[in-house]
Amino acid sequence: MIYKKLLGGGFLRRANETQLRDIFNRYASVEQNGEKYMTAEDFVIRYLRILDEKNYNADTVRLLGSIVDTSKDGLISYAEFQAFEGLLCFPDALYKTAFQLFDTNGNGMVSFQEFAEVIQKTELHRKIPFNLNSPFVQLYFGKDKSRLVSYSEFSQFLHDFHEEYAIEGFRRADKNGTGFISILDFQEIMSSIKSHLLTSQVQSHLIEAAQISQGGGSRVSFPYFIAFNSLLNNMELAKRIYLNVTNGHRTQEVSKEEFMHSAQAMSQMTPLEVDILFHLCDVLHQTGRIVYNDLYAIAPEQYFKQITNRLAEIHAVSSPEDRGVLIQILESTYRFSLGSIAGAVGATAVYPIDLVKTRMQNQRTGSFIGELMYRNSIDCFKKVIRHEGIFGLYRGLVPQLMGVAPEKAIKLTVNDFVRDKLMSKNGNIPLWGEVLSGGCAGASQVIFTNPLEIVKIRLQVAGEIAGGAKVRAWTVVKDLGFFGLYKGAKACWLRDIPFSAIYFPGYAHAKEKFADENGYNSPFSLFAAGLIAGVPAAGLCTPADVIKTRLQVVARAGQTTYSGLLDAARKIYKEEGFSAFWKGSVARVFRSSPQFGVTLVTYELLQRYLYVDFGGTRPTGSEVKQVSHLGDVKKPNPDHIGGYSVSLPIFSGIETKFGLCLPKFSVPQS
Repeated sequence: MIYKKLLGGGFLRRANETQLRDIFNRYASVEQNGEKYMTAEDFVIRYLRILDEKNYNADTVRLLGSIVDTSKDGLISYAEFQAFEGLLCFPDALYKTAFQLFDTNGNGMVSFQEFAEVIQKTELHRKIPFNLNSPFVQLYFGKDKSRLVSYSEFSQFLHDFHEEYAIEGFRRADKNGTGFISILDFQEIMSSIKSHLLTSQVQSHLIEAAQISQGGGSRVSFPYFIAFNSLLNNMELAKRIYLNVTNGHRTQEVSKEEFMHSAQAMSQMTPLEVDILFHLCDVLHQTGRIVYNDLYAIAPEQYFKQITNRLAEIHAVSSPEDRGVLIQILESTYRFSLGSIAGAVGATAVYPIDLVKTRMQNQRTGSFIGELMYRNSIDCFKKVIRHEGIFGLYRGLVPQLMGVAPEKAIKLTVNDFVRDKLMSKNGNIPLWGEVLSGGCAGASQVIFTNPLEIVKIRLQVAGEIAGGAKVRAWTVVKDLGFFGLYKGAKACWLRDIPFSAIYFPGYAHAKEKFADENGYNSPFSLFAAGLIAGVPAAGLCTPADVIKTRLQVVARAGQTTYSGLLDAARKIYKEEGFSAFWKGSVARVFRSSPQFGVTLVTYELLQRYLYVDFGGTRPTGSEVKQVSHLGDVKKPNPDHIGGYSVSLPIFSGIETKFGLCLPKFSVPQS
C-alpha cells in the first residue's frame, strides 16, 4: 500500500537537513575524530524504539543496525543515517530495507551464505527448518550456490520464498505422500509459516473453516492448502471483485453466485478460492452473503497503512462490551463538543454568502416601495462592501456563532446517535435508516435554529436602511420575546427536516465513492463529499427557506405581511410568481454546500486527531490503524521526520509481509 503522506510524484518529502542532523547528534553516543556516530543500539533501541531497551536480542539489534550501517564498521555515521532516510522515501523502501538486511557485507549483492546466515537466525527456521539445499534455492543461487543475487532478483526471491516455505511445510507434514495433512498440521503450518497472513478472526476460526470446507473431515488436501494461501495473498483482488459487483458500494450484501460471476469475468480467482472465502465469512456471521467489512476482517494487515498523528488519544473503555449508559452519554457529549467547534468554523467560513442570500430572498419584486436594491447576488455583494464596508458582510455573525455551535452540534450528534441505533451488527444501515437519521437530526436542530435564524436575519437586513439606527442582537431578542423567537418555526421544520434527510445520506454515499481502495477518506475527499451532498439538499429546500425568511423579517411600510406558512406561500406566488420561491437559490447553494463541507471535514478530522475510544462506531473511512509485530511498539517518536516517519511500519513489514521474524529478547518471554 502506498503511504498516504506521499507527494504527487510518489515520494515522501525529505527531512530538513539541519533538523535531521540535530536529531542524529542527540542520539549518537560515540565520538571519533570530532565526528559523532550512532551504535546499533542507539539506532534500533533509542531512536526507532522497536525493541525493549531492558531485554533485547543483541544479534537482532546488530542485524537491524547493519541495514543502515552500509560500511559494516559497526557504527552509523550521519551520512549513512541521512542516506537511509532518503531510501525510506522511495515506494519500494520495504524491499530495499529487506535487501540491505541480507546484504551483510554491503557489496550490493546477496550470496547464498548471507541468505543462510540471516534466515537461520529467524524464529521460523528454528521452529520449522527450511531445506537450504532445495531445488528452489538452487534455482536462485545456482546448483553450487555460488551465484550472487541482485536487488531486483532478490525482491522476487523474497516474494516467492514463503510460498515455497509453506509447500515445504506441507511436504514435511505429509509423511506418506497422500496429498493430505491433518487439520492440526494445517493450523500449525499456517500459524508458524503464514502467521503474517492471519488476522485474529481468521486465526481463531481456522480449524472450523477448514472442517466446513472439507466436508466435516479431519484432513486438508494440497489443493485446498494452496487455494487458502492464494486467497489470503490476494485479498486486495477479492476487494476489487466485490466493488465491481456493487459498483463501488461497500455496504451492499453480495451472494456467492454474484461474486463468482464477477470473479470469473476478471479471470483471476478460482472457484475453490471463492468457496473458501464464503466459508470464512459464514463462520464469522452465518448469512451466506458478504459485505466489504467481511473482506476487511479477513484481509491480512498491510505492512504500513494510513497513520494519523493524534494530538490526544484516550480509551474510555477496554472493549465494546463495557459500554454502559454513562459511556454512551459521554460519547454524545464528546460528539456534541466537536460538532460545536466544527459548526462555528463552517459558519464563519461562508457567512458573507449567507448574508447575500438573506438580502436577496427578502427583496420583494411585487411590493410598492420603489426600484429593486440589488440586481443579483454579485451586485448585492458589491453594494454591501461599498456602503457598509468589509465588516458589513459579517453583520450578525456573533449571534450566529452563539446559535450555530449548538445547532450543528445537536444535528451531528443526533444523526450519529440514530445511525448507531439503526446500524446492523456488520456495520450496515439501510437507505431508509439513513434518511430517518438525517430527518431526526433536522427536526432536533430547530430548537436552536429558529431563534438563531430570526435574530440573524433581522440583523442582516438592518443594514439595508441607510442612516437607520444600529440594531443589536439583544434588542431584537427583547422585541420578539420568547415565543416570537419561534416565529416561522413550521417553515424552519419544513426546510431543515428535508435538508438533513437528503444531505446526510448523500454525504455518506459520496464519501464512500471518494474513498480510496482501502476505504480511507482524505480531508479533500471529505470536503468534496460534503460539498456535493449540499447541492441537492440546499437547492431543493430553497422554497421553504424563502417562506421562512419572509415570515421572520419585519415587513417595512408598503410591503406585504404574512399570517402563516400557507398564507405566505399563497401571497408570494400570487404577487411574484413561481420563480420567487427560488430567490437566492444560487447563493444558498454556494453558502450551504461549502459550509457543510467545511463543517463535516472539521468534525471528522477533530475525531481523528482528538481520539477518544468509547467502544462505539467511528466515522467510516476515518483511518486505517498501523499494526506492528515487532514487539510492543511505543508511540511514534516525534523525532521520526521525513522518511523516518514510516520507519516503524517499514521494519514491521519485514515481518508482516515476508514473515522474517527475528528474536526480540535476550531472555525468552512466555
